[in-house]
Amino acid sequence: MFSKQTVKDVDVKGKKVLVRVDFNVPLKEGMVTDDTRVQAALPTIKYLLDGGAAVILCSHLGRPKGEAKPEFSLKPVAEYLAGVLGQDVAFAEDCIGAAAENAAAALQPGDVLVLENTRFHAGEKKNDPAMAEQLASLADLYVNDAFGSAHRAHASTEGVTHFLPAVAGLLMEKEIRYLGQAIAEPSRPFVTILGGAKISDKIGVIENLLNVADQILIGGGMANTFFKAQGYPVGDSLVEEEAIETAKELLGKGGSKLRLPVDVVIADAFDNDAQIKVMPMGPVEDGWRILDIGPETIAQYGKVVGKAGTVVWNGPMGVFEMPAFAKGTFGVAQAIADSDAISIIGGGDSAAAINQSGLAPRISHISTGGGASLEMLEGKMLPGLAALLDK
Repeated sequence: MFSKQTVKDVDVKGKKVLVRVDFNVPLKEGMVTDDTRVQAALPTIKYLLDGGAAVILCSHLGRPKGEAKPEFSLKPVAEYLAGVLGQDVAFAEDCIGAAAENAAAALQPGDVLVLENTRFHAGEKKNDPAMAEQLASLADLYVNDAFGSAHRAHASTEGVTHFLPAVAGLLMEKEIRYLGQAIAEPSRPFVTILGGAKISDKIGVIENLLNVADQILIGGGMANTFFKAQGYPVGDSLVEEEAIETAKELLGKGGSKLRLPVDVVIADAFDNDAQIKVMPMGPVEDGWRILDIGPETIAQYGKVVGKAGTVVWNGPMGVFEMPAFAKGTFGVAQAIADSDAISIIGGGDSAAAINQSGLAPRISHISTGGGASLEMLEGKMLPGLAALLDK
């Protein structure tokens, strides 16, 4: 399932290579404010340039809903990329049609071209074959390096593979290697830590992991729904009423594998300056809400992580945006960094927390895709990945 051809398996010399990257970066007043995704794409871009290819980059940015909107233009990202690469980067005012065709036709080996936002066309999200064929017509080879979009079957992620030989980029290869390996053949004990607000986003993940993982440690808002399922009053805490029955079933199936916090941090308001108490898990009074895991839970989870062979973490343990309720998330991050386990952080808020904590260099792999990494943990095949050539 995860054994796909990569850029290293094909000859790129003298070829025009269409690369789907994830340049969905935050912009403020036309400036890139966080270049993590641009940096993540560089190894593949440089590999292709060194191999004598001309590189055509395509990506979406934001949600322009199928229309050309200037605030979602990739032009500032192309200008930023030129600075990072230290070479000229051409920009095409559209990703298909005459503007793109003329720009692609002019490319020589070693040149880089960025196409305008693929989502300026409704055909992108509809996976329109005509749009995919037009994109494919610009190049001789297709490389998907956008793991963060691989769980969507769009024209630029899945459609183009019907018209061009398609392989994985170096970033995609790394994602497949770590996440695929974690599920298929993890070093044991295999420990997963799941947080975030909603159980409903992670039901499939929990069900799949109950078959694979040795321990599943729960934190964040989703823990409240499990507490409610156990019959505890949880005061004003965030609870997904519609997921309570599911939580009961998961607790029944999970047995000793599924672990909930033994103590929690509660507050009398959703506010950093609220009155705060730490309590062993039990009934929470009205007017109070659970906003983080407590110190005893941090210690217990830390012990489990310390003995792990593989750790996958997705979702914060509390409202870590507020310093008063960040101890759980950063405590877990520290335990993962201190462990000898293969450690994988599943994108989104967990990646943000690891970066904030300064512990990122001590993590084996930080995924670039939140939704995509969750779908892989669910055991689903991602359409953008399935479409690539097998080894």
